[in-house]
Formats: sequence, structure tokens, C-alpha cells
Amino acid sequence: MSEHFIPYGRQWIDDDDVAAVAEALRADWLTQGPTIAEFERAVAARVGAKHGVAFTNGTAALHAACFAAGIGPDDEVITSPITFVASANCALYLGARIAFADIRPDTYCLDPEKLESAITPATKAIVAVDHTGQPCDLDEIRAIAKQHRITLIEDAAHALGATYRGRPVGALSDMTMFSFHPVKHITTGEGGMITTEDDDLARKMRVFRTHGISRDAASMSFDDQAADNVSGVEPRRNPATPAPWYYEMQALGFNYRITDVQCALGLSQLKKLDRSLERRREISLRYTDAFANSRVLVTPYQEPDRESAWHLYVIRLRLEAMAKTRRQVFEDLRHSNIGVNVHYVPVHLQPYFRERFGFTRGDFPEAEAYYDGAITIPLHPTMTDADCERVIDAVVEAVS
Repeated sequence: MSEHFIPYGRQWIDDDDVAAVAEALRADWLTQGPTIAEFERAVAARVGAKHGVAFTNGTAALHAACFAAGIGPDDEVITSPITFVASANCALYLGARIAFADIRPDTYCLDPEKLESAITPATKAIVAVDHTGQPCDLDEIRAIAKQHRITLIEDAAHALGATYRGRPVGALSDMTMFSFHPVKHITTGEGGMITTEDDDLARKMRVFRTHGISRDAASMSFDDQAADNVSGVEPRRNPATPAPWYYEMQALGFNYRITDVQCALGLSQLKKLDRSLERRREISLRYTDAFANSRVLVTPYQEPDRESAWHLYVIRLRLEAMAKTRRQVFEDLRHSNIGVNVHYVPVHLQPYFRERFGFTRGDFPEAEAYYDGAITIPLHPTMTDADCERVIDAVVEAVS
């Protein structure tokens, strides 16, 4: 009988989570209810931010962040080529142009020097990616953004629970996105959130996620429609506040609303975030120790002034020292029921970006060199010690 399959990532659902969802299903609200705000407050408090704004998924959250930043057709947004395509697509949805800056060869995050040289007069925002869960060089990147008066959006989809120079990721950029996809640190099934210190940015994102509609009297235009009018009758003078049923569509928004049921799961999941982080760090240390003396493997480098949330564990193959190709190693591991993956195919080499923007291989050599030898091995809190040893043994055998 073959050994069980070990996926690269997996949700951690227990009886408390199931009970929380069941309770939400029996409640008065399935969506647009109080559990959403409760979850937003809980995540914001955890990361030390003033506001949390929840969305259907992390991509929607990034789209909303770009909207709140005022991104439009004449603008340019810079991100990393080593990320999921959503980090770039969020700007394209608003008609902007995307640009990339190369990564550091050790952390695989944006290189501040390359970022600085990529900025143009059209640059309006940076989407900085905390790849694998390690925060990027936030102080340096924030200084660049401030100098050029551009918005810093941190894609921390991998980094809930990470710290940077003693501070939690979540209130260190103008806006920070967290993902609650099942392979992430906590899950709502699908979901995402932006945390921010800025009242106006939070207000704009809340409007954007709800069809562009607001019921906030302070932001309303108070035209005749806000009064208690009767068709065919001369409008009465508007009162100091709009009628109780009144709402305004103030922007072209989307239906990006998360549900109370999802947020009930998120609240339950948040209670075990620390245990998830602890187990991820234990497994990562075990891998690093096991591969430390390998002449063909490069283990993840970690800056001493930050603590990764360890969403992914990426090994890099020294292909020049090996007889096998990366594909052969990958397939050998898959044949051993080890659910390896590759994160990510460089965004600039995707056909859409090649054809639309003219990117080509050679544009970002560090990102491409990383991709050529990268393999993501399993890392999630439901893994047993025996699972870890199976992964280690399979990797050693596959690269030997």
C-alpha cells in the first residue's frame, strides 16, 4: 500500500471551527451582519492596525487597495515578478500599467535598489510582496515610497503573524493585505483583508466592496433624493440627515462582501494562529537542519531582524552540481506522494504580460534564476513528525 499524499499546504480545521460555523448558520445573519465587523476588529487588533476591511478573497482586497489609492489609467504600479499574478492584476483591473523590480537573490523579496531605479513619474503605488512569509525590506521601501509620494501596498498574503524589527506586519505600510485561502495561516474558506491606519482609505475600501454604495451620512451629497419626497410634489427642504432608507452609489464598486459564516470560521481560526505559527517554525527548522550540509540544496535565508510566518518552505537546487533537472527532481518527489509545487512562475513571463507589455526572459535575472531552481516542499501545521521525516528522506533521495 502506498504512503499517503502530503500536500504542500493544507487547512487546519478542528471541532471548534465546525461549531463556530454551525452557530453562525443558526444566527440571524448569514451575511452583512455583526460577525464581519467582529472579525475585522480582531485581525486589526492582532496586527496593531486601526482598521480591518474584509473581502471575498485576497485578490479583491488588493483590487480595493488600488482603488483606494486612486490608481487609474494614467498610472503605473510596481511589484515583484516572484508572486502570484494577483499582485500585478490588481492594478490592471483599474486600467493602470504594471512594472516590475527584480528581487534580492537571498530573501526573494523586492530589492530596494532595483525598486528605486524602476520608479518613473507615472508610478503611483508599490505592491511589496512578503514572499514565503518573510517581510521584505519595509523600512527601505517605505522611505522610497515616501520620497516619491507614492502609496505602499504590502502584499502580506503569506505573512500573517510575521514580525519586522520587533513590529507585527499589518500596520507598517499604507495598506496591508492578508489572505485567508485554505493553505494560509488561518482560513475563512476564501477571504482576504486589508489593514490600515488611514480612516479615509478604510472608508473608500468599504464603499468599493459594496457596489460603491454608502449609507454614511457624512459622505453623502444630500440632493433632493435624500429628503422625504413624493413624486410630482415640489421637494421639501432636505433635513440635516437623510431619510432612513436612503443610500448613495458614490463610485463604481463591486460585490466583494465576505459573509458572517466565513468570518465566524475566521474568528475561530484566529484563536489558534500562534499554535500554527509555532508548528510551522518547528518544521522549517527541522528542514533547514536536515539540509544544512547538502552540496546541491540552498535553504531559505532569513534576515535576523525579522521573523517569517513560514507560509512556504522553498528549496533551491544547485543545478550546476547535479545530474538531474529540476523537473526530474519534482516528478520524483510527486511519485513519492510528496505534494511539491513551484512558487511562482515569474509574472513577467506569463503569456499575457509578454504579449501586452513586451516583457521577455532576461528582464529580471534574479527572479528568473530563482524560478529555475525553486521547489516548494510541504509545510503546514497538520503535518506529523513522521510526515516531516518522509519529506526529508524523499528530498535527499531525489537530489542524490
